[in-house]
Amino acid sequence: MTPIQRYLAEEVAHDHVDGLIPRREALRRLVLLGLGLPAATALLTACGATPESAPSSPSPAPSPGSGTPSATASPAGPSPLPTEAITFSGPEGTTLQAAWAAAAEPKGAVLVIHENRGLTDHIRSVAGRLAASGYSALALDLLSREGGTASFTDTAQATAKLGEIAPARFVADMKAAVGELANRADGAKLGMMGFCFGGGMTWLLLSSAEPRLAAAAPFYGPLPDNADMAGTKAAVLGVYAEQDDRVNATRDAAKAALEKAGLTHELVTFPGAGHAFFNDTGQRYNPQAAAQAYERVLSWFDRHLT
Repeated sequence: MTPIQRYLAEEVAHDHVDGLIPRREALRRLVLLGLGLPAATALLTACGATPESAPSSPSPAPSPGSGTPSATASPAGPSPLPTEAITFSGPEGTTLQAAWAAAAEPKGAVLVIHENRGLTDHIRSVAGRLAASGYSALALDLLSREGGTASFTDTAQATAKLGEIAPARFVADMKAAVGELANRADGAKLGMMGFCFGGGMTWLLLSSAEPRLAAAAPFYGPLPDNADMAGTKAAVLGVYAEQDDRVNATRDAAKAALEKAGLTHELVTFPGAGHAFFNDTGQRYNPQAAAQAYERVLSWFDRHLT
């Protein structure tokens, strides 16, 4: 398995261990990611799942962006401005898709990278909230070349497809999105943020000689192996969750890479929060930590993008 596939598979396993998805659904998703049933079963056990007999029939496929939001909690940040579906030219004659939200009086502009489900309404909402906070935002769909996230009716299939894509392609598409953001932002300083898988993509772009970013805020994203951030000038706010041991295992390496590159940085861990605590459509949503994180990110962008 590639490092990205491994990360995605471990995320499925931990979702099952934490009680977010049943064993049958976890096995189905792991098989889609390329694991045979014995390997999938072994991974679940290694991550702490109680061994059980594998079911004979698959569970129903959930739709992209599905989740169980809190009945009373509201999303962090202001009410979002509307987003516009856009397309723009990508590498090698491709066409990339994104959601664009323009701030009324932009202080800067931010590229937003989605979780492993692709470009969902939740991520569009994040772009809209950034625009309402004064930062025009472009939320890229990293499944654009497959027809876009909307072409997948099954969340697990979208995730599996992301696992098949080479990191170099992600980097090329994100660099094209930075260029599109610069064209639309009219001279503003550029930032970036991403969540889970998208947090890892943010670290990946920071490690890929992208000099146009002035700030970045990866949320609980895994650091690529041998990350070298000498090619960026971005001020980096790394957001972590206390109850996220898997991603936290890369935090020290991220700190070392940032220090080696001489970048302005701050790594903040939110107590009592777990992986994906910012996603208000998911079962791990932590309203207090999400609100605090949003304010920290705005403060960081205010400091480095304005």
